[in-house]
Amino acid sequence: MNRWFRDELKNFEFISVFDLLVRYLKEGRIRVDPARHTALTTYHDSCNYGRKSLKQFGHGYFEEGRWITRQCAADFVDMYPNREGNYCCGAGGGAWAMPFKEERVFYGRFKARQIENSRAKLVITTCHNCRDQIMKSLRREYDLDIEVKYLWELVADSLILPGARAGTAGGGAGVES
Repeated sequence: MNRWFRDELKNFEFISVFDLLVRYLKEGRIRVDPARHTALTTYHDSCNYGRKSLKQFGHGYFEEGRWITRQCAADFVDMYPNREGNYCCGAGGGAWAMPFKEERVFYGRFKARQIENSRAKLVITTCHNCRDQIMKSLRREYDLDIEVKYLWELVADSLILPGARAGTAGGGAGVES
């Protein structure tokens, strides 16, 4: 792409979903209510947005996801280790789509233990492979009592809609006339 459209690329800004959500939250373009998520919440650093982005683009998305999560969930705890040292969920490299369930679950045991040790009941992630692995495999195989959401799903569930008061569902009840 850079080779063929180098000059045209100067006319565009390339941002990630992290950049967009942080910008909208800081500018007040969207408002969220952290009281809507009261469960102890943790953030899973996906390999793609973390280590791979750091290696390929010089910036790993570690802090942005945590900051966004903290805006939407009142009770946050980090897993240990985290950021660049965080454990892969076991579905990396497209393994989720491959017929290697036993291997995925086996390698995911570290992530399952990490989640369990955090005592979190809500796990936030950004990668579809990670979400599916944690929600559909690790939760069942390791009997984890957790809910798993995408970061943007957490934001959507936390939105304060115009005309709604914080602490309400943002729908009919609580809407001011």
